[in-house]
Amino acid sequence: MFINVPKRRGFTLIELLVVISIIALLMGILMPVLRKAREQGKDVVCRNNLRQIGMAANFYAEHYGLLIPRSAEWGGNIKPWFQLFMPFLSQKAVRDDYRNVKIFRCPSYPDKEQTVCFVVNGWGHDGDDRWRMQGTPTRLTECPRPATTIYLADNEDGPWRTIIKKATDRDVTRCDVFRPSHLPDSDSEDITGGRRVAKARHKNGCNCLFLDWHVGWMAAEEMTTDMWNYNE
Repeated sequence: MFINVPKRRGFTLIELLVVISIIALLMGILMPVLRKAREQGKDVVCRNNLRQIGMAANFYAEHYGLLIPRSAEWGGNIKPWFQLFMPFLSQKAVRDDYRNVKIFRCPSYPDKEQTVCFVVNGWGHDGDDRWRMQGTPTRLTECPRPATTIYLADNEDGPWRTIIKKATDRDVTRCDVFRPSHLPDSDSEDITGGRRVAKARHKNGCNCLFLDWHVGWMAAEEMTTDMWNYNE
């Protein structure tokens, strides 16, 4: 007696190709969405880091007679802002080393060896509208427009931008902004005079910490020299 066993029918080649095509189509749709969500997450972290730095800057100013640090001086007595703010941070540095303080870094910065992911306002004037680097600390009360004056912004990346690995690196002095060619609309890639503010770190612009300690995003083409001019 023979038992009629039904034959098992597998997928045909055409059906497999259709399934693979559908999966590929879904991946093509989902990947940009996931990538965008990941970048938005990094943007949120960057802004939160700047807000925490702003709180530390405010505590520092209250402790030191409303003075805040500006440009650093290599081999001199003027330390960079990220060292001076450490005692006022909620996250305490291990062995007083700023490099293990996470809020000093932007997760979107492409080179993970970079320890200084923000540039500071070092804009000064000689009285005749010529730019100069402002190294000595400045009182907050000397800024008439704190809500529209930038204190920190995303550091640009590129072959002309030095990777700072420790606070004693000579090029830590190139992590400030004090001339028009440092702004994001500049095309200059000179090591000294080239662009220092990120042109497209987050979308088509960068995150900024203002002198009233609020944080906002700024489009590259909308940033002007007046936003860095501390005394006008």
